[in-house]
Amino acid sequence: MQKRPDSARFSSYDAFWLHYLAQHRRPATRLLHYAGTSLGLACVALAVARLDWRFLAAAPLVGYGFAWLGHFGPEGNKPATFGHPVWSFVSDFRMLALAATGRLGRQLARLPAA
Repeated sequence: MQKRPDSARFSSYDAFWLHYLAQHRRPATRLLHYAGTSLGLACVALAVARLDWRFLAAAPLVGYGFAWLGHFGPEGNKPATFGHPVWSFVSDFRMLALAATGRLGRQLARLPAA
């Protein structure tokens, strides 16, 4: 299992972003993140459309559930959510948007070889 030093602090969001990408090297992990983020957004939309708070409560469970499956399964590492929840949340959406627009490959190319 890959391990991030407990003392890892990032001087900028860009430094964190590269760490985040490194924790999502495997396509299966990214796919599970895309599914979780998309289904979490769908839960929020259903909560608003149906005025049902249960969908809102389900959104983070669904979103993080899929993402964490990727980390504890194919990727074999600890989710960045635990140490950097806000930057991790933002990065989930950034990664999804870049993948959807075909621009994620350029970001992944910035990573040093594993």
